[in-house]
Amino acid sequence: MLTLIADLGDLLRLHAAYNAATVVELARAAGGPVHLASPPDPESPVRAALEVSGLELREVAPDWAWAEGEAEQMREFLQAYPQGQERLRAAGQAQRALAEALAGTLTAARVHGPELLGAADAYHRLVREQLGEGPGNAHRKRRLEALRSRLEGASGVLVAPLDDLPELLRVLPDARLPALGDFRPGESSRLRALADRALRLEEGDDLEALVRNLLEAEGDALTPGAELRYAAANVYLAVGDLPSARSLLEEAGHAQLERPPRYLFGLVYARLGQVRDALGDRENALRAYRAVLALPWAPQAALEAARAGLELPFTLEVEER
Repeated sequence: MLTLIADLGDLLRLHAAYNAATVVELARAAGGPVHLASPPDPESPVRAALEVSGLELREVAPDWAWAEGEAEQMREFLQAYPQGQERLRAAGQAQRALAEALAGTLTAARVHGPELLGAADAYHRLVREQLGEGPGNAHRKRRLEALRSRLEGASGVLVAPLDDLPELLRVLPDARLPALGDFRPGESSRLRALADRALRLEEGDDLEALVRNLLEAEGDALTPGAELRYAAANVYLAVGDLPSARSLLEEAGHAQLERPPRYLFGLVYARLGQVRDALGDRENALRAYRAVLALPWAPQAALEAARAGLELPFTLEVEER
């Protein structure tokens, strides 16, 4: 039996009650190995969480980049003709309808409930009507058939994009949605939500309370203390407290973690370089930027920040809050 759990991609960073750690908590509750069918994005929040979760992880998504390329070419072809433009507009309206259904607070129950799954199913039905089954929708039927073949006889958990779940429920024998009767997001979800929230500050936020909560938490495998300190440093940076930001970033950069999230130290060192630059410490800023480039893996944003910092010193403009 396979328990299907929805991956929302980058939307997982926006929801306190359904984030990357929540997916891990659901997978642990379901039991068994985790089969990951999401696209092979190295910066996927759910992939990063599963990699450090300690759960047995199996990558099962087919390599479908070629089909995505064909779909892009198909859209360019249709754009050249009035009838094609009309079909693309209709497909775009279907996509907007799904985006509207995803608006608002998301919880495990809502994500796996009939409203959103129905909206996802309707979206693909409308796209098929407008663009057909094939290059126009990146050969979706073939991809899901390939995935079904890879999962033959599998048990445990399947983490897959939300919009694939309705069709996977139809084609996978014994597939089911997670049992959510007694489920409540746990401490891992809270820590993940706390770190994510600190990276998208909004007008009117209680920054003092946010930093206090970040620094009082010890962290866990999914969101280690070093990441909480990195998040707190970003709050200090936002208000221009550079010495506090530097202190926290240096502490985070020296953390000894058995299984650090692959993105963490790239982000820490890139930000540390910027803070050192803003403080006029160019020599040590350069060391931090070079540390980013020496890592075996760092997020694209960290690499871009490090390369830019090597070219020109980072300067800070602080807005009054």
